[in-house]
Parts: sequence; C-alpha cells; structure tokens
Amino acid sequence: MNKVLVSICIAGTALAMSSCRSVEKAIPLSSINGEWNIIEVNGSKVTPGESRTFPFITFDTATGRVSGNSGCNRMMGSFDVNAKPGSLSLGAMAGTKMMCPDMTTERNVLGALAQVKGYKKAGKDKMYLCNASNRPVVVLEKKEANVKLSVLNGEWKIKEANGEAIPSGMEKQPFIAFDVKKKTIHGNAGCNLINGGFETSASNAKSISFPGVASTMMACPDMETEGKILKALNEVKSFDVLSGGGIGLYDANNALVLVLEK
Repeated sequence: MNKVLVSICIAGTALAMSSCRSVEKAIPLSSINGEWNIIEVNGSKVTPGESRTFPFITFDTATGRVSGNSGCNRMMGSFDVNAKPGSLSLGAMAGTKMMCPDMTTERNVLGALAQVKGYKKAGKDKMYLCNASNRPVVVLEKKEANVKLSVLNGEWKIKEANGEAIPSGMEKQPFIAFDVKKKTIHGNAGCNLINGGFETSASNAKSISFPGVASTMMACPDMETEGKILKALNEVKSFDVLSGGGIGLYDANNALVLVLEK
C-alpha cells in the first residue's frame, strides 16, 4: 500500500512539474519580453536546420507584437497585453511563403503555437508555452543577442526600399550613415539630405526607430525614389544582419522595408 502511495505521489509531482498550472503566483507578462529560441515542441527537441540556428520567437510586451522565424519563414502576429498574468493566446500567425527542403519543423512549430493559451517559467532562462489543458507544447530558451548595435556604424548604400531595388547610376545615390556613439544619422534619400537621431530599446537588442528625421526641401526631376525611402524609414522598428552581409531594417510586422549594403 505504501509503495502505491509513493508511486502516486511521484507521478503527481512529475505532472505538476510539466504543467502550466501552478499554486505559485503567476509571473508578469514582462517576463516573456524579448527574443527566445524554440528548443522543444510537443515533447520533441528541435534540431536546427541547415543554417544551424533554432526557430525563434520575439515578444514585445509594450506593443503586443510577436514575431520570429518558424524554421523556414518569418512569422508575425499579436497578443493581448491586458490578459491576466500567465495567460497568452497567439492564434493564427501570419508569415512569409518561402519553401525550404524540410518544412517539418515549421509545421510543428506553427501547429504548437496555435494551441498556446498560457506561459510559465521553466527554470533559469527558460519558459513553457502551454495549451488549454495546461500542458507545455513549446519550450523556449532565452536567446543571447548576437547582433550588436555597433554593427550599424559607418556609411551604408540604400539598395532596396519595400522590396524594390534602388536604381543605379542616380545623380545622388541614396545612403545612410550611422554614428552609433551619438545615436545620430545623416545621408541622402535620392534628392535631399536627411539628418536626425535614432532610438533603441534596452529590452530588445535589435530594436531601432527613426522619429523626427529632417530633410532639406529641394525639388528634383524624380522624387519617387526619395518618397519610398522616407516612407520606409518612418516604418522601421528593428534591424538585423542579412545572410549576404548587409543590414535589413524591418517594420512593426517584421516585414523587410530597407536593405543596406556597405
């Protein structure tokens, strides 16, 4: 009889450890803020693909935006920042439509994220995302920032704006130069000079925005390119290093709006 009771106790303890339900006070939403590697889905460890990087997810608890990479494609969505602590619903995630050699990880990640109804701390730098039955369906591990703001320092050619290549051979080729120490920029949008500052966030190493960028007021024969660049610049919320070595600037939906090259 005692052995049976011991077995029941052990089983109960194991279930509690793997559950999102806890007698402890739920941790605040701010605990999930930032970027996380997706290391386990439905009890199976995730194996990084050809790029040797894990799928990842980023929560911005100030705006309710969620973004990341599901294993092949970029993903984006939103969540309710006013939900009670411990509750989290992601629903259907939007994403890009690339095809990769193996889409299994991506399907598993997106399927699990669609089930998420809550979160719970899973140890140091780890988090559970749990379904409606309080069972962990995703395990996250805090992702160390591998991109430093200093990578932006210096002058960059603007090569693309909202998916369209900037024409070569322009009289004034568009560029942007960063002074990371002073947090300022200057450059040329295709006709007019641009100057201003940029803002970042301590909670997200890749965040950047350009509020209040000023430009001169000259008129040029073709202002279309300049208009596209300035519009894209106003939409920027984050940056990342591209596989080809350039810099990508992204909007709030994690869509690529500007491509920069040295």
